[in-house]
Amino acid sequence: MANDVTKQKYMNFKEIAAYSLGLFGFQAIVGLLNSYQAEFDGSILGGYNGMAIDVGIVGILILIAKIVSAVFDPVVGNMIDRSKSKKGKFKSMIIYSLIPLLVMTGVIFLPIDFKGNNILCYVWIFVTYLIWSIAMTMGDVPSQGIASVLTPNPTERTNVVSISNTFKQVGFSACVVIVPIVCLIIPGGSKVFGFEGETDTPMIGSEYLGTAILTAILGCALFALIPLLNKERVPYVAGEKTTAKDMINALKNNKPFMLVIISYFLGFGRQMAMGIQVQAATVLLGSQNLVAVLGIVTAVGSMISMALCPMLIKKMNEKNAYLLLSIYGFAASIFSFVVGHFWFQNPENTVLTILFYASLFLIGLQFGAVTLMPMIMTADCVDYYEYETGKRMEGAAYSILTLTIKVCLALGTAVGLIFVQKSGYYASLSTGSFDTNTKDIIFFAYTALPGILALLSIIPMFKYDLVGKKKEEITSALAKRRSAE
Repeated sequence: MANDVTKQKYMNFKEIAAYSLGLFGFQAIVGLLNSYQAEFDGSILGGYNGMAIDVGIVGILILIAKIVSAVFDPVVGNMIDRSKSKKGKFKSMIIYSLIPLLVMTGVIFLPIDFKGNNILCYVWIFVTYLIWSIAMTMGDVPSQGIASVLTPNPTERTNVVSISNTFKQVGFSACVVIVPIVCLIIPGGSKVFGFEGETDTPMIGSEYLGTAILTAILGCALFALIPLLNKERVPYVAGEKTTAKDMINALKNNKPFMLVIISYFLGFGRQMAMGIQVQAATVLLGSQNLVAVLGIVTAVGSMISMALCPMLIKKMNEKNAYLLLSIYGFAASIFSFVVGHFWFQNPENTVLTILFYASLFLIGLQFGAVTLMPMIMTADCVDYYEYETGKRMEGAAYSILTLTIKVCLALGTAVGLIFVQKSGYYASLSTGSFDTNTKDIIFFAYTALPGILALLSIIPMFKYDLVGKKKEEITSALAKRRSAE
């Protein structure tokens, strides 16, 4: 019966595991680039022959590359919506993305000596990252969009998205464990601006390249599980032509979706911490190899947050859960910054040390709002658009969402790296000694500023109304319509 769609389960354990592990693998690659590319560029590419490239400029180049590559997001979305592949419109695009993603992840971390030519170095960074971004888009849009067609049951979809995004978050943070392990295996690993005695031979950065190759191979292997084992169950018109005008209308005429996108842009700062996590670990804990400590403490809170999200949604709906987590995130971030400020002045104080790490865990509890909620809300917005127009437009909607996520991630990283550059981080890196002012500036960008922007992001959400009875009515009406067709 069509009306029983919300009571049926469509996905088995194998499919849920495949989707979750696939997102884990893909995000492991994305997380590696997000956390370590700028540090590699500044300490390895910028460490040859006395070069001193500005990591703030690197952050801006990454942002520009993301914006330039953004034109490819709607192209991929259009290709998905027009696909006639028997494998499925999302799965076929994921398959096409595997080889370029594998190759370019390794290329980004090639330790090339630019003979002191800063301009050539900047051009290399921009071009290689731009190509990688396009390859990433080919996998990102369909891997996010396929969530809307795995099951027609919105409750099951929420649960699957919650589980898979927990794996996604762990994958995004996996590099903070993988890199230190590789550094322990490779002699002299992770010594930035290191030179060997009088021979003036720079470190070759093999620890970064080794990590990139390992992560790319394992990540792509896991990512391939999605097209191999998952099914696209929600019906759509194969080969339906989607024009640029249609894609603009998919945003303009879908008010709930527009609110989701605006909210995400306003809260871009929540992406800042991951972008400067390596530098934060170096300044706050004394070594970039201790980045796993920062990452794991926050990631545990984040995983708990995403595990609790389905319960919160059931109790108070998506909108109220988002508002609650965002307001909480602001309070937790400000608390962490205040604790950190006093800890930097009294690092031997046991109480402050415990409060410092506890506050990072508390910050992680907000991340269901930025990691999980937009995925669930976008799937609901796709249903809403189909209800209103008869077109699903998953490709268009998820290309806009992934574009937003990528630009916000790059913008957060760029702003964070500007704070790092202005803090005097690289000037003090060679001595390994950082003053309290440097620590405060970097920790402000790591905690307080993301919290302030998280609070700002709730403004559009007050008008989001795709919840409760309205959402139930749309789900029921679509089930009847699909059954009739």
